[in-house]
Amino acid sequence: MKYGYIHGEDKFFFILSYIDVFDRQIVGYHIGLRCEAKDVVMTLQSALWKRKLFTGEQAMPVVRSDNGPQFVSHVFEKACEDLRIEHERIPPKTPNMNAHIESFHRVLEDDRLSTCEFATYAEAYETVDTYMKWYNSARIHSSIHYLSPIEFHQRHLTSGLMPVKPVRV
Repeated sequence: MKYGYIHGEDKFFFILSYIDVFDRQIVGYHIGLRCEAKDVVMTLQSALWKRKLFTGEQAMPVVRSDNGPQFVSHVFEKACEDLRIEHERIPPKTPNMNAHIESFHRVLEDDRLSTCEFATYAEAYETVDTYMKWYNSARIHSSIHYLSPIEFHQRHLTSGLMPVKPVRV
């Protein structure tokens, strides 16, 4: 969960993102003036549809989250159970255990949120939505062969391309 600020309306907005740690793609996101458990569930369902994971023929992903109220709610836990999703919650005060999404949130903050002074919610929504599309389709990542997440995902599906293994020193 990431927060943004709308200067012209003097209020915050929420950005919820689901990242696929394999290909670094943001497979689902919610931008809103609120972010409740029902929004988290709808965004998860959307991400599963995008990856065609509602057929029941494939292994379901593991969702890792912090301990925010949306993720500890009965609504979210019931949805995970119904969807056959394993939900891992990281221990409190250990954001490094959720490093992929924390890194994405830092990039989002540095590249977009800190460079804009939003006048309206509509402007904030459009800016973040455009950024998410750019991030998935154009931003390259060294860990996935200097490809964008979408390009890496496609190459993985067609040729079995795998992420770069980190060098341990």
